[in-house]
Amino acid sequence: MLFNSLGFALFLPVVFVLYWFVLRGSLKAQNVLLLVSSYFFYACWDWRFLFLLIFSTMLDYYTGLRMYDAQSRSAKKFWFWLSIIVNLGFLSVFKYYNFFINSFAEAASHVGWTVNPYTIKVILPVGISFYTFHGLSYVIDIYYDRIKPERNVVDYSVFVSFFPLLVAGPIERATHLLPQIKKPRQFDYARAVDGLRQILWGLFKKVVIADQCAIIVNKVFEFPDDRSGSSLAVAAVLFAFQIYGDFSGYSDIALGTARLFGVDLLRNFAFPYFSRDIAEFWRRWHISLSTWFRDYLYIPLGGSKGGTWMKVRNTFIIFLVSGFWHGANWTFIIWGLLNALYIMPSIIFNTNRNNLGTVAAGRFLPSFSDVVAMGVTFSLTVLAWIFFRADHVSAAFEYIGRMFSSSFFSMPYVLPKGLAVLVAIFMLIEWLGREQQFAIAKLPMPRVVRAAFYYVLVVAVIYYSGAEQQFIYFQF
Repeated sequence: MLFNSLGFALFLPVVFVLYWFVLRGSLKAQNVLLLVSSYFFYACWDWRFLFLLIFSTMLDYYTGLRMYDAQSRSAKKFWFWLSIIVNLGFLSVFKYYNFFINSFAEAASHVGWTVNPYTIKVILPVGISFYTFHGLSYVIDIYYDRIKPERNVVDYSVFVSFFPLLVAGPIERATHLLPQIKKPRQFDYARAVDGLRQILWGLFKKVVIADQCAIIVNKVFEFPDDRSGSSLAVAAVLFAFQIYGDFSGYSDIALGTARLFGVDLLRNFAFPYFSRDIAEFWRRWHISLSTWFRDYLYIPLGGSKGGTWMKVRNTFIIFLVSGFWHGANWTFIIWGLLNALYIMPSIIFNTNRNNLGTVAAGRFLPSFSDVVAMGVTFSLTVLAWIFFRADHVSAAFEYIGRMFSSSFFSMPYVLPKGLAVLVAIFMLIEWLGREQQFAIAKLPMPRVVRAAFYYVLVVAVIYYSGAEQQFIYFQF
């Protein structure tokens, strides 16, 4: 079930009414409803993989209890590694097996060996990377005595499978979400309205910006040979807006939907395209994943405490793993490597925390230096996105080579004026709202004008709605 589908438009009000008006006052019943609704939401995609989600949930629930109740360190370690190996094993089989076996066969062919790899034909369970990381953080935190295990199986299952975040995050922590699940929740009208506002903005990002950019991006990336360098550059920029509108749009809908049920999820985006350096970009892009890798990989590896070499090594590890997390393709690994190279000067010279605040805070216009810094950061990001979007590495290099040809300075012919206006308006609204949790959280305008603005957004979403377009991050 997609957030931008008619099915979800019917599903959400039904669950909302049952949750607040039928089961109000019974936390246990509300949580059971959330669990059943989440499983139904997931089963609408493919009911067979629902059993994998339930198995993963029960595995981490049980091993968490066994670790906490273990009488010896060795027993605790056994249950810990059982959970880690099984979870990563499932992830490896479904997501990475074919990649590894095909890469091995290709490498063997270069030294004269002939290998006929046995590949498996199975679709990737949607959301497996996200709910696996939910469970891993929970198990790791129990192992290191940061939290106690949850003994209520329904509450823990809701933590793993809460439908707003189930298939594309944000990646939650037990310390943040479980206490909210266990605490009685009261309906808050202002909070619900704020949630609807964020849902609307998320739908606008997805349907009006991302899906419209995708029309041009798909055509150009599929047949780049007969395009000018300027047209390829425009398509690369549009992909940057597509993936941002698509993924941050999903996150906005997820956070807004959760708020309808009295739950606050972790913020996942903070206006990343207004970043002044790559370090700031990664503090603002896919925040829940970046902080997950920081807490569960970078810091355990030694973080930045062991001198420059250790910081450099750990940074490369983080970005390579992040790239590999996104998909079983060398394009993602190179994308991660590029970002590691981008951020390396700030790591070496300790400037990675120079830009912690919001750009031009309290002012309408940025300084000239801010404009230059944002432009350079955005340009580097767009270049890296080409590898993220390309089907294979050679296609990415060919695309970049054609883009930076002599025709780079010619007039592009791939950008309709209407789309250019939409993207410009979108970025202006994002700029005006960059100091808020999401762009239209607070609109400093008269009520009538504000209502008219919401009406325009709704009309735009309806007007541009066509066939249901899957979210990009469903493939991860």
